[in-house]
Amino acid sequence: MEKTRFENGMEQLQRIDGAGGEAVIQSLQDISPDLGRFIVEFAFGDIYTRKELSLQEREIITIASLLTAGGCEPQLEVHINGALNVGVTPQKIVETFLQCIPYTGFPKVLNAIFVARKVFEERGIEKTGPLS
Repeated sequence: MEKTRFENGMEQLQRIDGAGGEAVIQSLQDISPDLGRFIVEFAFGDIYTRKELSLQEREIITIASLLTAGGCEPQLEVHINGALNVGVTPQKIVETFLQCIPYTGFPKVLNAIFVARKVFEERGIEKTGPLS
């Protein structure tokens, strides 16, 4: 039997974000369960299951996009964890953020670096280099 969009989405969400992603979806149940379902079905069920990009590439694009948007630090925290969960190295995360400086500026990159530092510390990851 073929899986539903929701089932595919929940599998991807679990693989990438684990308990953190599920907590986000659960936090919406009392105010907007439809939003949680849209996130699972569309973002994770339709987009993240496409074959053209690896999960590592998708998470790098996601963290760069969240940095660029700005004001998305809670989502950035979830997706930095997700990037680490799918094998993106802390060094590559920091380098991804540094690449954004010419296009988004220092303030947004600083905010992202501070979120990364928090995630790395929570996960017991050592500093990634002299600039981190």
